[in-house]
Amino acid sequence: MKRVFFLSAGAVAALLVPLRASAQQSLSWDQVKTRFEANNPTLKADALSIDEMRAQEVTAFLRPNPQFSLSADGTQIAPHNGVWTPLAGTSEQPNVSYLHERDRKRELRLESARDGTRISASQHEDLKRTLEFTLRIAFVNTLQATAVLDLAHADLEYYDHIIQISRDRFNAGDIAQIDIDRIELQRVQYESEIQTALVNLRTAKIQLLTLLNDRTPVEQFDVNGSFDFSEDLKPLDNFRQLALDSRPDLRAAMQTVQQSETNHKLAIANGSTDPTFGAWYTHNSSTNNPNGIDTLGLSVSVPLRVFNRNQGEKKRTLIDIDRSRTAGEAAKAQVFSDVDSAYAQIESNIALLKPYKSKYKDQSTRVRDTITYSYQHGGASLIDMLQAQSDYRQVQLAYLQLIGSYLTAAGQLNLAVGREVIP
Repeated sequence: MKRVFFLSAGAVAALLVPLRASAQQSLSWDQVKTRFEANNPTLKADALSIDEMRAQEVTAFLRPNPQFSLSADGTQIAPHNGVWTPLAGTSEQPNVSYLHERDRKRELRLESARDGTRISASQHEDLKRTLEFTLRIAFVNTLQATAVLDLAHADLEYYDHIIQISRDRFNAGDIAQIDIDRIELQRVQYESEIQTALVNLRTAKIQLLTLLNDRTPVEQFDVNGSFDFSEDLKPLDNFRQLALDSRPDLRAAMQTVQQSETNHKLAIANGSTDPTFGAWYTHNSSTNNPNGIDTLGLSVSVPLRVFNRNQGEKKRTLIDIDRSRTAGEAAKAQVFSDVDSAYAQIESNIALLKPYKSKYKDQSTRVRDTITYSYQHGGASLIDMLQAQSDYRQVQLAYLQLIGSYLTAAGQLNLAVGREVIP
């Protein structure tokens, strides 16, 4: 019976493991980015501005409304020769008029509105670029906090091994009570590091969940990805050209120049004269023409643009073209500055990471293990053992921090280029 009980308990435990695993979400970077694009409220709200601009295109291309008026005159208000026929002499005149816009004013308004829509779309892409950088930093911080937490747990486990070695030596009379006390007091530092790492991990997850607009409990949310670096880095000129082709803020600046040129054409068109055509029908006119009971009339009204030829708007829009071009050059210079700065940072991180990966990490492990073995057999002092353990922790933690800096710099380079060039 006892044997059957243990088998049943094992079966229950085996069933519970996948349930716990399914309860915790573990998302890759691509999954995080997909959820961000679908759920981030700031991004969704800004996307509506594009729809607003498209609605303005409809308004910009509307024709002027025709005008209708109706007038009546000649209604009798007092008897004539003792006879009161109030409607006999009434003259009715419906009038329809229409303003005709010349020089492609409607077409230019529509073109300017479409330019505005394209600018709005580019600015939306630029907002997405900036927010995705923030998202990537939160993702990297989560990976780094997880790695630091794993390191803290491993350090505490190894230090407990050192404590056990020290107790064995103490029981054998090889070290004094004060030595074992000093060693055990050092354990609180490792426990403190674990708690700090837990808080940092939780904070990073909260920031990530906020960007995803996700209400999943922190304990049920996790991410997965490669927390490492790559030594392969393309030449700087490649990233510069990619940035010129991809940066949405630079594209928006160039589109603003195009809109400014369209607005200048529209200002010139608005300086032209628009005639108003009118037509009316008159019943029972008051003319002396005996055949003028029912008449038609036509008219053309042309404003004389003697003083106002839209000179101010023509000059303003011409200046705005120069301003937009200058702003475009400034945006282009900023693109080069962003790419160069991010490239220099990632180069520096790679240069620091190479010796850590190829040399320092293994050296710190060998020194720690060798000094610990020597301490276990009485060949090294307590100070040497504690120093070796401290050096190991510093080297391993510095390596993780450098990888975090590298991944942050990679995100900065992606931000500077305008698209993901380093995954």
